[in-house]
Amino acid sequence: MVNDQDKLNDFLSESFVDYRLSKNEKRCFQQMLLGLGHSAENFAFARNRAFEIYRDFHSKDPQVCHDALNWLERIVKAVDSVRDALTEGEPDVFFSPGKSCANTVIDAIKNAHHTIDICVFTISDDLISDAILQAHHKGISIRIITDDEKAEDRGSDIHYLEKKGVAVRMDQGPEFMHHKFAIFDSSKLINGSFNWTRSASMKNEENITVLYDKYLLRSFEKRFNVLWKQWAPR
Repeated sequence: MVNDQDKLNDFLSESFVDYRLSKNEKRCFQQMLLGLGHSAENFAFARNRAFEIYRDFHSKDPQVCHDALNWLERIVKAVDSVRDALTEGEPDVFFSPGKSCANTVIDAIKNAHHTIDICVFTISDDLISDAILQAHHKGISIRIITDDEKAEDRGSDIHYLEKKGVAVRMDQGPEFMHHKFAIFDSSKLINGSFNWTRSASMKNEENITVLYDKYLLRSFEKRFNVLWKQWAPR
């Protein structure tokens, strides 16, 4: 089975054949990092492997040497740009089909320190549900608002999470609770069309945007709290 680092190694080795990293290759490389979960380990491996490839390279042609060094610089910048966007609060956007949307959600859950407010139509992706449960067990305060009808779907994890102690509230009318956003530590917002389901990752054309704008965060927090109060158990 090919693991994440094998995939990164194969890409870097193939890219270095012509000593160039084209714009399309750079874009594919960054999407690969995101799709593999954009972990610190993957970032470190990609950087270190690029330096190893460059160190093992030998040529007496000055132009080839220049191109090889330029390749290394572009690889390092590509890695750092993805890492910095995720660690320093730069807005970003992700698309499915593919793993990048789900991985971004999972990483945001794992990296939360205090609170997670989730307002989504449905949750049936077990990997996302597992991350929520792990965060709950760590003592993170988690609130989930979701649609009452979708909670009864086969494969829905809502009642499972509720039984495990996660705070859940559902709409109480015939209309859908169709939001798909989540707020992490009151400082990070994930919003978009992406449903928290396996089919959204595997089949659907979906998107999420990651934002840190304080005005937007306040607006979404306000709406979340209105709905949380509105659908309190009676």
